Amino acid sequence: MDGEFQNDSDHLMPPSEEDVELTGCAAKPCCNPTHWLYRFMALLFMSLLGFGSYFCYDIPGALQDNFISDMELTTSEFVYLYSWYSWPNVVLCFFGGFLIDRVFGIRLGTIICATLLVVGQIIFALGGVFDTFWLMVLGRFVFGIGGESLAVAQNYYAVLWFKGKELNMVFGLQLSFARVGSTVNFNVMEPLYQWVSKYYSGNMCIGVVLIIASTTCFMSLFCALFLAYMDKRAERILKRKIAQEGQVVRLTDIKDFPAIFWLISIICVAYYMAVFPFIALGKVFFERKFDFTPDNANTVNSMVYIISAVASPLLGLLVDKVGKNVFWVCISILASIGCHALLAFTFINPYVPMCLLGIAYSMLASALWPMVALVIPEYQLGTAYGIAQAVQNLGLAVITLVAGKIVDSGGYLLLEVFFLGWLCLALITSVVIWILDTNSSGLLNMTPRQREVFERNRLAVEALEREKLLASGSMSDITPHDLLQPHSDFHIRNRYLSRIGAPCSELIIDNGKQIRKSLFHEVHSRKGTQNSLSLSEQL
Repeated sequence: MDGEFQNDSDHLMPPSEEDVELTGCAAKPCCNPTHWLYRFMALLFMSLLGFGSYFCYDIPGALQDNFISDMELTTSEFVYLYSWYSWPNVVLCFFGGFLIDRVFGIRLGTIICATLLVVGQIIFALGGVFDTFWLMVLGRFVFGIGGESLAVAQNYYAVLWFKGKELNMVFGLQLSFARVGSTVNFNVMEPLYQWVSKYYSGNMCIGVVLIIASTTCFMSLFCALFLAYMDKRAERILKRKIAQEGQVVRLTDIKDFPAIFWLISIICVAYYMAVFPFIALGKVFFERKFDFTPDNANTVNSMVYIISAVASPLLGLLVDKVGKNVFWVCISILASIGCHALLAFTFINPYVPMCLLGIAYSMLASALWPMVALVIPEYQLGTAYGIAQAVQNLGLAVITLVAGKIVDSGGYLLLEVFFLGWLCLALITSVVIWILDTNSSGLLNMTPRQREVFERNRLAVEALEREKLLASGSMSDITPHDLLQPHSDFHIRNRYLSRIGAPCSELIIDNGKQIRKSLFHEVHSRKGTQNSLSLSEQL
């Protein structure tokens, strides 16, 4: 759905969709796609979509010592269950986003991803039943293909339904529900294993536990099916069209992605290296350093997810209201560095740094991921999110293997120093983003009000530029390919100006806003006695 959403809680759809007159069942709150109740139901299914994926993803972490003993594994072998989850998404996660954009569409693509979750988890469980470790690794491989592509689809759904002021909060709420899955996993799997161990032992016990856990993947598949129905119905009733219709996605578009997008991807790698591999190996860390029981170790290890489940929507709402995404990213990384330093070099109660890490993790996710939607055109978002996930999974695949080797050879203190190095890289990258953004439009660190003014002025300037081009008949040498490029109006106009010998437009500042110099003089020359009006009012 295109456009900004209004603040009316009963009518939060783009203006073009609000004007659609609905009758009959479609006019009822629970059936009306423009009503907050219908959209709340859609948001609920979007959020539950990733529950099964996140629940099953961390099963090895919740049963780390059980996997190692029952399957007779080393730590280096154990981390294969995480590494092989990530390896296919180094490539396939990008293509998953591309296929959602171009081939399957959001609805069918989501259903396919959820189906892969179910198949992968069943294969994983059968590997435990038959005491075949390579089959378990294969199951994690298939599960990973579906899991990360499903995350891309989930982000795409969020932007499609909630782009605008609500987006940060929606990202936070989705993360909250996903982390509820991880939290439930860490607090349920150990008691479930103990119960199953009364009837089975060794690898068979692991296999039965994994089969029971697969029911959460079936729930995610149901959510994908029902959400597809709701989205199809909304598209039909509202006559919704694909955003930026007429523009096409090409694989070559990635070369035109701005530098800030690639820096955001680096942060995704560097920051999450110090979170996910740590949690995967954290149970034994807390058992050894703090002499915790397996249940207590799982509890403290899950505190990041428990805090995230509560804090993510609240912090997402804070970012919605305050803006300044880059600032919050920097603060989150600094706090995470402090948390890992406390865990590595002190014996302070681990609940303290783990709770702080949960808050920092939630804030970073709520502020970082929406930045992609601010720097990438909407019609390329599926591909962009796919690339970000792919780069992140490349790092996870490699670093998780390295982390297992470090634990086997040097212990957990060396592992913590390793994680601190990655966080320092993330901090440096965020500072570079801040500098680049400040030297350009400053969009990423604006408040919501400033972004509204910026966008309104940008659209007004582009509309006037387009009208002048059409009136002058200067578009004879412009190809259809040129017209499909995002933000190409200034480029076209500058080509015309350079051809007639006039200077190209330059950026200047008016009342704190960036505008084109030629347009600035044109507008201000027409002000006359209305000097008290702002440029935006003139446009």
